[in-house]
Amino acid sequence: MAERRNLFVPGKTEYVKAKRSRAAGECILCDIARGADTVVNLQVARDNGFVVSLNLYPYNPGHVMIFPARHVEDPRELSPDELGHLARLQNLALDVLAAEYQAGGFNVGFNLGEAAGASLPHLHLHVVPRYKRELGVLDVLSGTKIIIEDPHETQRRLRAAFEHALQKSRG
Repeated sequence: MAERRNLFVPGKTEYVKAKRSRAAGECILCDIARGADTVVNLQVARDNGFVVSLNLYPYNPGHVMIFPARHVEDPRELSPDELGHLARLQNLALDVLAAEYQAGGFNVGFNLGEAAGASLPHLHLHVVPRYKRELGVLDVLSGTKIIIEDPHETQRRLRAAFEHALQKSRG
């Protein structure tokens, strides 16, 4: 029988503890969309009812989430126009991240429901830059992942890049 190995995101323990302490019905992504001062807001762009935000516990620098500002739990709740806009923002995010981080590839997707790994009930699309040979010696020896960029620096870079890209896409 093969040994089962689990993957953990650095710092996620604090997030899980905070998530458990949130009152029923409270949504961290709704708080981010509202600009509440009770959450870390790493928003980099906002456009037509959608927010692009850094993931507070990224798998790699540039890991963003795109989500509707209104509380939605399933993509089937989005209107056709919203779905189209989400697809445009996904492509914009791919362009911005490719230019800013020279990623070798991307993971893009939703985790829908707790059984699928969703840790938040608010619909959000992950866009994660990936790199050739990104597994380092600390990953192998100690299960530690080094994130080489401070999230605030990532936010500064991507805010400017998204602002430029959104202006360009609007003509």
